[in-house]
Amino acid sequence: MTFSIVARCAETRMVGVAVSSSSPAVAARCAYARAGVGAVASQNVTDPTLGPRALDLMAAGADAAEAVAILRRTAAHSAYRQLLVVDAAGGSALHSGDRVLGVWGEARAENVACGGNLLADPGVPQAMVAGFQAARGPLGDRLLAAMQAALDAGGEEGPVHSAGLLLAREVSWPVADLRIDWTDGDPIAELAALWRRYAPQMDAYVARALNPAAAPSYGVPGDE
Repeated sequence: MTFSIVARCAETRMVGVAVSSSSPAVAARCAYARAGVGAVASQNVTDPTLGPRALDLMAAGADAAEAVAILRRTAAHSAYRQLLVVDAAGGSALHSGDRVLGVWGEARAENVACGGNLLADPGVPQAMVAGFQAARGPLGDRLLAAMQAALDAGGEEGPVHSAGLLLAREVSWPVADLRIDWTDGDPIAELAALWRRYAPQMDAYVARALNPAAAPSYGVPGDE
């Protein structure tokens, strides 16, 4: 019921996740990222503990492949899980158990891993990797290009209703955590519109948190 991408920007070292599903609030359960460590998507009969565990393993020195191997060996019910991981050096790794739902697929390259279940076509994740690699601009733009590529390749076998975008860079909190938790419209298009509104203000929000006195003016439209 889900397709997602985890990726790293080789230039900025930002890491991030984009995800969409027919289920409500998918990003709340499936998307994890930590600056200087990596990004993880945990999906298909989701175990929300796997994302933090993978990030902790990488923070302790494991690369993406090692983190996935450890979780495949030690996590409960791994046959039901899909796990997508990218590490801070751009290494990527995937796990899809033999009980993953419906038509599923996975694909990866340097700096990116994509996967999905209950898909219209098993080639959707490879289309996402290609879409990410062909896109230019900030990581958020490239992640959303991959999500659109998923839709263009067929996406889920049914309609999607939620989507999310999570980005981490330099600071201990996400620099972007945007969600469309439920819509009867197009959650990926709505998420892209939200990103276009948020992206110009993202760096200012970080600067204000770190040092309000030296940060840009509080007059930015939409500021709290």
